[in-house]
Amino acid sequence: MSEPAQRPESLGTVVVAGLANLAVAVAKAVAGVVSGSAAVLAEAAHSVADTTTEVLLFVALRRGARPATVQYPFGHGRETYLWAFIAATVTFVVGAGFSIFQGIDAIQSREEQIDPLAAYLVLAVSFVAEGVSLLRSVRQVRHRASRWRVPWLRIARYTPNTTLKAVLLEDSAALVGLVLAGAGVALSELTGSPLWDGLASIGIGALLLVVATTLAYSNVVHLVGRSAREAVREEIHRELSAVPNVRGVDELMTLQLGPEDILVAAKINFAEEAGRGEIEIAADEAERRLIAGNPAIRYVFLDPTRRTR
Repeated sequence: MSEPAQRPESLGTVVVAGLANLAVAVAKAVAGVVSGSAAVLAEAAHSVADTTTEVLLFVALRRGARPATVQYPFGHGRETYLWAFIAATVTFVVGAGFSIFQGIDAIQSREEQIDPLAAYLVLAVSFVAEGVSLLRSVRQVRHRASRWRVPWLRIARYTPNTTLKAVLLEDSAALVGLVLAGAGVALSELTGSPLWDGLASIGIGALLLVVATTLAYSNVVHLVGRSAREAVREEIHRELSAVPNVRGVDELMTLQLGPEDILVAAKINFAEEAGRGEIEIAADEAERRLIAGNPAIRYVFLDPTRRTR
């Protein structure tokens, strides 16, 4: 899939997830108040955090897609990671903090009365909505995995597109959180004790802590400056080595400039008998092959050398 197609697809995934989270957040908040369940209120906070995150991810994709300028010759792709990091922080503070607080408050309260009907209904509808959003994210990851012929879970773990990773993790965490909330409500209803509802709320908060920490780390490493994935580097090395008059790749460096932008710099060892014109033709051929093989490669810098024997 070409770069122009990948960005709208990521954007569409974020928009769908954001709209789903917004509708679910309102429903959960109403159900949490009606039912009196701390776990359902924690899930409402979870959806609010996810909705805010989706807004920030939308901003990340829009700002990161701005074209290169004289001041920013390699574009604004890495700004995507900054906004995605802020989104992870929001999940950490808003979602996890509120959920854990609600859980502790529920456990300390001995008079919590839960009316489970509204809670069950909203949790069931929310599960369907979150499931639809997750399926869309998984479908996008599978499409990318087919390009590299690797398991889709590996792509989900190592993809430089942290906005896609954020949606995938948040939707997965949402489904787990809904199961925890449902279990907490059911056990509190059966036992008459708010302990289980409170523990479910704390569990949801802990889950959000894990998600937020994972996403924050993923974005920080790319903000610092990370190379392209190993599979991409290996493919680049193979393509360069296959160019006529190239005798070897002495040094290869890559840099992930953004979710869909890669910079390649390589020191190429050309054949001793190759003339200047042949080297220029070979360099052009190398760049053409790299970009044709992977449209995410935006910049190619080659340093021709001749290794002395």
